[in-house]
Amino acid sequence: MRKVAVFGNAGAGKSTLARRLAEVTGLSLYPVDKIQFRAGGDAVPHAEYLKIHTDLLNRDQWIIDGYGCVVSAWERFAAADTLVYIDLPLLTHYRWVTKRFVKSLFVNPEGWPENSPIWSSTLSGYRAVWRCHRRLTPRYRQLVADASSSKRVHHLKSPADMKAFVQAARQEHRST
Repeated sequence: MRKVAVFGNAGAGKSTLARRLAEVTGLSLYPVDKIQFRAGGDAVPHAEYLKIHTDLLNRDQWIIDGYGCVVSAWERFAAADTLVYIDLPLLTHYRWVTKRFVKSLFVNPEGWPENSPIWSSTLSGYRAVWRCHRRLTPRYRQLVADASSSKRVHHLKSPADMKAFVQAARQEHRST
C-alpha cells in the first residue's frame, strides 16, 4: 500500500479514516479540500488545482482523500494501488454531515482549510449527499468491482468495517 485513494459520499468519514490510516502507515496525507480550497474557503483556480493534483500523483507514496472533480478523481483512482471506498447507508451520511457541522462550532473540521465557511459548506454537503448517491455511488460500486482484479480494494460498508480496516492496516504495517 503506497498510493491510496479514499473516497465516498459527503459525510462518509473519509478524512477521519484517511488521517488514521496515515498515522498507522506513515504515508503522507493530502486532503483534496485543502488542495482545492484556500483558507477562508476561496477556491484555488481549477488549472492550479489540477497541476497540484498531478504533481501529487507522481510522488512515490500518498493517501489522497476526497473527490475534487471527475477528471482528477478518476486519474487518482487509476494511479492508486489501493482504493478505499466508504459506502455507508444514506442516512448515516446525512447524520455525519450534521455531526461535522455541530463539531465545527468548536473546532475546524479535519481536512478542511482554516476558516472554511462552515454554514455554506454544510448546506453544500447536504445537497451533495443525494447527488452523489444518485450519480456517483453506482459508478463507485462499479469501479471497485472492476478494479478488484488489479488493485487492493476495500469496500467499507459500516463504521465497524472502517475500524477493522484501520486495525488491519496497523497490523500489516507492524509486520513489514
